[in-house]
Amino acid sequence: MSLLDVDGLVKDFGGLRALDDLSVSVDRGELVGVMGPNGAGKSTFFNCVSGVVAPDAGTVRFDGEDVTGDAPESLAKTGLVRTFQRTRELETMTVRDNVRLAAPDQRGERALPALLRTSGMREEEQAVRDRADELIEAFELDHLKDEYSGALSGGQRKLLELARVLMLDPEVLLLDEPFAGVNPTLTNEIAGRIADLNDEGMTVVIIEHELETLTELVDRLVVLEQGSLLVEGEPAAVLADERVIEAYLGE
Repeated sequence: MSLLDVDGLVKDFGGLRALDDLSVSVDRGELVGVMGPNGAGKSTFFNCVSGVVAPDAGTVRFDGEDVTGDAPESLAKTGLVRTFQRTRELETMTVRDNVRLAAPDQRGERALPALLRTSGMREEEQAVRDRADELIEAFELDHLKDEYSGALSGGQRKLLELARVLMLDPEVLLLDEPFAGVNPTLTNEIAGRIADLNDEGMTVVIIEHELETLTELVDRLVVLEQGSLLVEGEPAAVLADERVIEAYLGE
Protein backbone atom coordinates (compact mmCIF):
# COMPACT_ATOMS: atom_id res chain seq x y z
CA MET A 1 0.00 0.00 0.00
CA SER A 2 1.21 3.50 -0.83
CA LEU A 3 1.98 5.83 2.04
CA LEU A 4 -0.29 8.53 0.62
CA ASP A 5 -3.33 7.62 -1.50
CA VAL A 6 -5.64 10.19 -3.04
CA ASP A 7 -8.66 8.65 -4.75
CA GLY A 8 -11.30 10.46 -6.81
CA LEU A 9 -10.91 13.90 -5.23
CA VAL A 10 -13.47 16.49 -6.33
CA LYS A 11 -13.52 20.11 -5.19
CA ASP A 12 -15.82 22.85 -6.47
CA PHE A 13 -15.64 26.55 -5.73
CA GLY A 14 -18.96 27.95 -6.85
CA GLY A 15 -19.23 27.09 -10.53
CA LEU A 16 -15.52 26.26 -10.85
CA ARG A 17 -14.35 22.67 -10.54
CA ALA A 18 -10.81 22.88 -9.15
CA LEU A 19 -10.33 19.12 -8.76
CA ASP A 20 -12.08 16.66 -11.03
CA ASP A 21 -11.86 13.00 -9.95
CA LEU A 22 -8.15 13.29 -9.15
CA SER A 23 -6.32 10.14 -8.07
CA VAL A 24 -2.63 10.16 -7.11
CA SER A 25 -0.53 7.88 -4.93
CA VAL A 26 2.88 8.36 -3.36
CA ASP A 27 5.02 5.48 -2.13
CA ARG A 28 7.06 5.60 1.06
CA GLY A 29 10.43 7.27 0.46
CA GLU A 30 9.51 8.82 -2.90
CA LEU A 31 10.43 12.34 -4.03
CA VAL A 32 7.60 13.46 -6.29
CA GLY A 33 7.11 16.70 -8.22
CA VAL A 34 3.69 18.13 -9.08
CA MET A 35 3.43 20.51 -12.01
CA GLY A 36 0.83 21.98 -14.33
CA PRO A 37 -0.31 25.29 -15.80
CA ASN A 38 -1.86 28.00 -13.63
CA GLY A 39 -5.30 26.90 -12.48
CA ALA A 40 -4.50 23.19 -12.87
CA GLY A 41 -5.51 22.50 -9.25
CA LYS A 42 -2.08 22.00 -7.71
CA SER A 43 -2.58 24.08 -4.56
CA THR A 44 -6.16 22.84 -4.16
CA PHE A 45 -4.77 19.30 -4.27
CA PHE A 46 -2.38 20.14 -1.42
CA ASN A 47 -5.11 21.97 0.49
CA CYS A 48 -7.43 18.95 0.36
CA VAL A 49 -4.69 16.48 1.29
CA SER A 50 -3.46 18.61 4.21
CA GLY A 51 -6.92 19.39 5.61
CA VAL A 52 -6.92 23.11 4.80
CA VAL A 53 -10.12 22.57 2.82
CA ALA A 54 -12.44 19.56 2.72
CA PRO A 55 -13.01 17.84 -0.65
CA ASP A 56 -16.55 17.53 -1.96
CA ALA A 57 -15.93 13.89 -2.89
CA GLY A 58 -13.16 11.33 -2.82
CA THR A 59 -10.83 10.06 -0.12
CA VAL A 60 -7.37 10.79 1.26
CA ARG A 61 -5.57 7.90 2.95
CA PHE A 62 -2.37 8.31 4.89
CA ASP A 63 -0.51 5.17 5.92
CA GLY A 64 -3.68 3.16 5.32
CA GLU A 65 -5.95 5.39 7.42
CA ASP A 66 -8.78 7.48 5.97
CA VAL A 67 -7.90 11.07 6.91
CA THR A 68 -10.27 12.83 4.52
CA GLY A 69 -11.23 16.20 5.97
CA ASP A 70 -9.10 15.85 9.11
CA ALA A 71 -7.82 19.14 10.54
CA PRO A 72 -4.28 20.23 9.58
CA GLU A 73 -3.09 20.11 13.19
CA SER A 74 -4.38 16.55 13.55
CA LEU A 75 -2.64 15.48 10.34
CA ALA A 76 0.59 17.17 11.41
CA LYS A 77 0.62 15.11 14.61
CA THR A 78 0.36 11.92 12.56
CA GLY A 79 3.26 12.97 10.32
CA LEU A 80 1.62 14.67 7.30
CA VAL A 81 2.91 18.25 7.12
CA ARG A 82 2.83 20.95 4.45
CA THR A 83 4.29 24.37 3.71
CA PHE A 84 2.65 27.22 1.80
CA GLN A 85 3.60 29.32 -1.21
CA ARG A 86 4.06 32.30 1.08
CA THR A 87 6.09 31.65 4.20
CA ARG A 88 4.21 32.11 7.46
CA GLU A 89 6.90 32.95 9.97
CA LEU A 90 6.17 35.30 12.89
CA GLU A 91 8.11 38.36 11.80
CA THR A 92 8.46 39.96 15.24
CA MET A 93 9.94 36.80 16.75
CA THR A 94 13.53 35.68 16.36
CA VAL A 95 14.60 32.87 14.07
CA ARG A 96 15.30 30.69 17.11
CA ASP A 97 11.88 31.36 18.67
CA ASN A 98 10.10 30.71 15.37
CA VAL A 99 11.66 27.26 15.17
CA ARG A 100 11.05 26.45 18.85
CA LEU A 101 7.42 27.48 18.58
CA ALA A 102 6.75 24.72 16.05
CA ALA A 103 7.50 21.92 18.52
CA PRO A 104 4.28 19.97 19.19
CA ASP A 105 2.59 19.29 22.53
CA GLN A 106 4.71 21.54 24.72
CA ARG A 107 3.43 21.18 28.29
CA GLY A 108 4.72 24.64 29.17
CA GLU A 109 2.00 26.12 26.94
CA ARG A 110 -0.64 24.90 29.43
CA ALA A 111 -1.35 26.89 32.57
CA LEU A 112 -0.84 24.30 35.32
CA PRO A 113 2.43 22.78 34.06
CA ALA A 114 3.78 26.28 33.41
CA LEU A 115 3.09 27.21 37.04
CA LEU A 116 4.48 24.00 38.51
CA ARG A 117 7.68 23.97 36.42
CA THR A 118 8.25 20.24 36.92
CA SER A 119 11.58 18.62 36.13
CA GLY A 120 9.93 16.74 33.28
CA MET A 121 8.78 19.97 31.73
CA ARG A 122 12.24 21.51 32.07
CA GLU A 123 13.77 18.47 30.37
CA GLU A 124 11.22 18.77 27.59
CA GLU A 125 12.02 22.45 27.10
CA GLN A 126 15.72 21.68 26.93
CA ALA A 127 15.09 19.01 24.30
CA VAL A 128 13.10 21.54 22.24
CA ARG A 129 15.91 24.10 22.52
CA ASP A 130 18.52 21.52 21.50
CA ARG A 131 16.51 20.29 18.52
CA ALA A 132 15.77 23.84 17.34
CA ASP A 133 19.44 24.84 17.57
CA GLU A 134 20.41 21.68 15.70
CA LEU A 135 18.05 22.52 12.83
CA ILE A 136 19.07 26.16 12.74
CA GLU A 137 22.69 25.09 12.40
CA ALA A 138 21.86 22.43 9.80
CA PHE A 139 20.17 25.05 7.62
CA GLU A 140 23.06 27.49 8.15
CA LEU A 141 20.88 30.05 9.89
CA ASP A 142 22.81 30.00 13.17
CA HIS A 143 24.38 33.40 12.46
CA LEU A 144 20.82 34.79 12.23
CA LYS A 145 19.26 32.92 15.17
CA ASP A 146 18.74 36.06 17.26
CA GLU A 147 17.54 38.20 14.35
CA TYR A 148 13.86 38.94 13.84
CA SER A 149 12.55 36.68 11.08
CA GLY A 150 11.04 39.69 9.34
CA ALA A 151 14.56 40.82 8.47
CA LEU A 152 15.38 37.64 6.52
CA SER A 153 15.61 37.41 2.75
CA GLY A 154 13.07 35.37 0.80
CA GLY A 155 15.44 32.42 0.51
CA GLN A 156 16.34 32.54 4.19
CA ARG A 157 12.64 32.51 5.07
CA LYS A 158 12.20 29.37 2.98
CA LEU A 159 15.05 27.73 4.91
CA LEU A 160 13.48 28.87 8.18
CA GLU A 161 10.15 27.35 7.18
CA LEU A 162 11.84 24.04 6.40
CA ALA A 163 13.53 24.09 9.81
CA ARG A 164 10.19 24.83 11.48
CA VAL A 165 8.28 21.99 9.82
CA LEU A 166 11.07 19.56 10.68
CA MET A 167 10.40 20.27 14.36
CA LEU A 168 7.24 18.22 13.74
CA ASP A 169 9.32 15.24 12.56
CA PRO A 170 7.11 14.64 9.49
CA GLU A 171 6.81 11.38 7.62
CA VAL A 172 5.41 13.09 4.51
CA LEU A 173 6.38 16.66 3.66
CA LEU A 174 4.28 18.62 1.14
CA LEU A 175 6.22 21.62 -0.18
CA ASP A 176 4.27 24.31 -2.06
CA GLU A 177 6.67 26.21 -4.35
CA PRO A 178 9.75 26.13 -2.12
CA PHE A 179 11.89 27.89 -4.76
CA ALA A 180 9.48 30.75 -5.56
CA GLY A 181 11.17 34.16 -5.25
CA VAL A 182 14.51 32.61 -4.29
CA ASN A 183 17.82 33.46 -5.95
CA PRO A 184 19.67 30.67 -7.83
CA THR A 185 22.28 30.12 -5.11
CA LEU A 186 19.71 29.59 -2.37
CA THR A 187 17.50 27.60 -4.74
CA ASN A 188 20.34 25.10 -5.14
CA GLU A 189 20.88 25.06 -1.37
CA ILE A 190 17.20 24.43 -0.63
CA ALA A 191 17.08 21.71 -3.31
CA GLY A 192 20.11 20.08 -1.72
CA ARG A 193 18.45 20.14 1.71
CA ILE A 194 15.31 18.53 0.27
CA ALA A 195 17.37 15.83 -1.41
CA ASP A 196 19.18 15.15 1.87
CA LEU A 197 15.87 14.78 3.72
CA ASN A 198 14.66 12.33 1.11
CA ASP A 199 17.92 10.38 1.28
CA GLU A 200 17.34 10.09 5.03
CA GLY A 201 13.97 8.44 4.35
CA MET A 202 11.47 11.30 4.31
CA THR A 203 8.74 11.16 1.66
CA VAL A 204 8.50 14.53 -0.13
CA VAL A 205 5.97 15.94 -2.61
CA ILE A 206 6.78 19.30 -4.24
CA ILE A 207 4.67 21.74 -6.24
CA GLU A 208 6.98 23.93 -8.28
CA HIS A 209 7.03 26.10 -11.42
CA GLU A 210 10.83 26.17 -11.63
CA LEU A 211 11.06 23.17 -13.93
CA GLU A 212 14.81 22.87 -14.31
CA THR A 213 15.42 22.45 -10.58
CA LEU A 214 12.32 20.32 -10.10
CA THR A 215 13.09 17.83 -12.85
CA GLU A 216 16.68 17.40 -11.66
CA LEU A 217 15.50 16.84 -8.07
CA VAL A 218 12.54 14.47 -8.21
CA ASP A 219 12.14 10.77 -9.01
CA ARG A 220 8.72 11.15 -10.59
CA LEU A 221 6.61 13.95 -12.04
CA VAL A 222 2.83 14.24 -11.76
CA VAL A 223 1.21 16.69 -14.21
CA LEU A 224 -2.24 18.13 -13.55
CA GLU A 225 -4.53 19.85 -16.02
CA GLN A 226 -7.92 21.32 -15.15
CA GLY A 227 -8.01 19.44 -11.87
CA SER A 228 -7.31 16.01 -13.34
CA LEU A 229 -4.24 13.83 -13.75
CA LEU A 230 -2.78 14.40 -17.21
CA VAL A 231 0.34 12.24 -17.09
CA GLU A 232 2.90 10.92 -14.61
CA GLY A 233 6.27 9.20 -14.85
CA GLU A 234 10.01 9.80 -14.97
CA PRO A 235 10.84 13.49 -15.48
CA ALA A 236 12.52 13.16 -18.91
CA ALA A 237 9.64 11.10 -20.31
CA VAL A 238 7.00 13.44 -18.88
CA LEU A 239 8.60 16.58 -20.31
CA ALA A 240 8.84 14.93 -23.73
CA ASP A 241 5.16 13.93 -23.68
CA GLU A 242 3.16 15.82 -26.32
CA ARG A 243 0.25 16.27 -23.93
CA VAL A 244 2.50 18.07 -21.46
CA ILE A 245 4.11 20.20 -24.16
CA GLU A 246 0.68 21.30 -25.37
CA ALA A 247 -0.94 21.83 -21.97
CA TYR A 248 1.96 23.25 -19.97
CA LEU A 249 4.77 24.49 -22.17
CA GLY A 250 2.78 25.65 -25.19
CA GLU A 251 2.85 24.19 -28.65
